[in-house]
Amino acid sequence: MVVQDRRGGGAVATAVVCGTGLMAGLLATGCSPSGAAADDQAAPPRAAAAEVVRHSPDALARAGSAKVRSEMETVSGGTRVAIRGAGNYDFAAGSGQLRVVLPDLKGKPSGGHQPITEILAPGALFMKNRGAGVPADKWVRVDTASLADGNLVTGGATDPLAAAELLRGARKVTYQGPERLGGVEVRHYRGTTDLTAAAGAASARTRPALVAAEKGFTTAVVPFDAYLDEAGRLRRVRERFRFANGSPQGALVTSTTELYGFGAKSAVRLPDRRDIYSGKIAAAKP
Repeated sequence: MVVQDRRGGGAVATAVVCGTGLMAGLLATGCSPSGAAADDQAAPPRAAAAEVVRHSPDALARAGSAKVRSEMETVSGGTRVAIRGAGNYDFAAGSGQLRVVLPDLKGKPSGGHQPITEILAPGALFMKNRGAGVPADKWVRVDTASLADGNLVTGGATDPLAAAELLRGARKVTYQGPERLGGVEVRHYRGTTDLTAAAGAASARTRPALVAAEKGFTTAVVPFDAYLDEAGRLRRVRERFRFANGSPQGALVTSTTELYGFGAKSAVRLPDRRDIYSGKIAAAKP
């Protein structure tokens, strides 16, 4: 992880990798389809809007797969860092692959670090080019249920299925009106979702991660903005998480997942056992 330290009025690059996650290092350093037919000119009742949002994961399952763009921004202790990713995801299999790019710094791509390849799978996160003493040709495997946040933010990109299923706990949802996103007309909904309710309603693939996430945030209430197309599919979702992070202000993490190219081929091959690193993961030195 690359964090900007603004001591002395300048930006100083500090490589930080703690634990097993990308975001962990940053935080540790302080640094239903029926809804698609709703009238765009009139806001649906709040209860109806919440129901539409809660059923959006089902529309993704029917779509099968999609291309993904992601951005995760963390604000902590006056430092703002953004991590971007792109790839594809298979909602039927609950797996996908992303190329995660760390922040640029002083004109160097990825802050001078190789982009990290992540494979998302039910119950697991695999990372390549992980750094911190891990051989370049090896993968690091992490049990997502063992992470305090269930990998909603740890890997630097939220698993698209988890991001969608988090909306199953949607509450107090209001319809903001029609918009256009990537040339597609969408319906914008805003509200909050409850982690506990989402975990109880989630699929078997995602439930362990959301159960784990209940313990990792300052509050179980997660504000969101969701954009659904006419088929009820989630086109973009922005979710905001807050950590205590050892300070009164805490850390705010905003995760944005954008989905497009539905039906795109997204077969993912999991790493062979012999290619998974089993040694100790050292913290990178500044």
